[in-house]
Amino acid sequence: MSRRNHLHDEMRWRAVGMLQAGARQSAVARELNVHRSVIHRLWNHYQRDQNASKRRGSGRRRITTTADDHYLLQCDRRRGTLTARQLASQFSAAAGRPISRQTVAQTA
Repeated sequence: MSRRNHLHDEMRWRAVGMLQAGARQSAVARELNVHRSVIHRLWNHYQRDQNASKRRGSGRRRITTTADDHYLLQCDRRRGTLTARQLASQFSAAAGRPISRQTVAQTA
C-alpha cells in the first residue's frame, strides 16, 4: 500500500459511495490502496457528521496574514541588513499590533 498524507475529497466520497452500496471496508481499502483503518475512520466520521470532507485542522492560529507575510518579506528585501527585532518593531509601528521577533524570523 502506498503512503499518503490524506485522501482527497473525490476519493473520500468515492469510498463513502462504495460503503453505502454495501462494500466491505477491507475491499474499499484495497480498491483505493489505503489501509483499512483509514476507511474505518472515514466511515465513522461520515456516520457521525454526514460529511466526508476533510476536517479543518487543529492547532494554533496564525498571527500574521498572508498580506502581513508579504509586507515583511518586502521590508526584508528592501533593507537586507535589518535584524528580526528591527523588522518586528517596524511592522508593529506600521500595523499597529505587536509581533514577536520569533514570528518575523520564521516568516522572513
